[in-house]
Amino acid sequence: MTSTRDVLEKLAAGKLTTAEAERELRVLALTKVGDMGMVDANREERSGVPEVVFAENKSLEALSKIVVALVERNDVVLLTRMNKNKLDGLHRAHPNLTFESKGSEDHLTVFAYSKSWSEPKMEGKIAILTAGTSDVVYARETEAIARLMGVETLTFYDVGVAGIHRLIEPIQKIVDEDVDAVVVLAGMEGALPTVVAALIDAPVIGVPIPTGYGHGGKGETALASMLQSCSPGLAVVNIGNGLGAGSVAALIAKRRAKKR
Repeated sequence: MTSTRDVLEKLAAGKLTTAEAERELRVLALTKVGDMGMVDANREERSGVPEVVFAENKSLEALSKIVVALVERNDVVLLTRMNKNKLDGLHRAHPNLTFESKGSEDHLTVFAYSKSWSEPKMEGKIAILTAGTSDVVYARETEAIARLMGVETLTFYDVGVAGIHRLIEPIQKIVDEDVDAVVVLAGMEGALPTVVAALIDAPVIGVPIPTGYGHGGKGETALASMLQSCSPGLAVVNIGNGLGAGSVAALIAKRRAKKR
């Protein structure tokens, strides 16, 4: 995989002309996928967060082309909100690629990669907590983006406030391991992030999850509760955005790792 640094080093060494270097940098910036649009294949190098494919509203044909474009460029691609039918179709279309998936049949988080991909070097560590088991499919996105960005994860599932004693061991582990940031996913009344933020000195990112009964049961109550939290040190992302929370947490962890 060619990077901006590779191009600049070749330019400095006289192996490329200025015009050639400019052309290579333009090629790196965006990859055209047929007549459907562009994928930002160079996003990770620029912003620290790689391009991720939101699969829910894309056809199998579009996903197949996007996977090819990104794996050819980066050796690996992460797809979120995939369903089993689309994943089976990608398996048939690309038997030479390895697919790893976690989640439920209609909410899968998927890695697709070539034989040449290797796991990134791990730098920094985050913790991921869910209030209930219904939140885990969203936490899989948090796990996946951290892995792709080279950040270690500690996971604690089903430790919500309805059985608050379950938090004792996770909190002790988080403090002992000196994690860089914590992502907390909760539906219903969304109280768990407030509790966690009150007990530790690491940044906490709350993710309201669309689970619950009746009024506000699609995550609105959890979102409002987290936004009105009385615990400082808690930031909140949109409903169900485990990927966004994981991206922020991983950036914090990598920045802290650089300082160390």
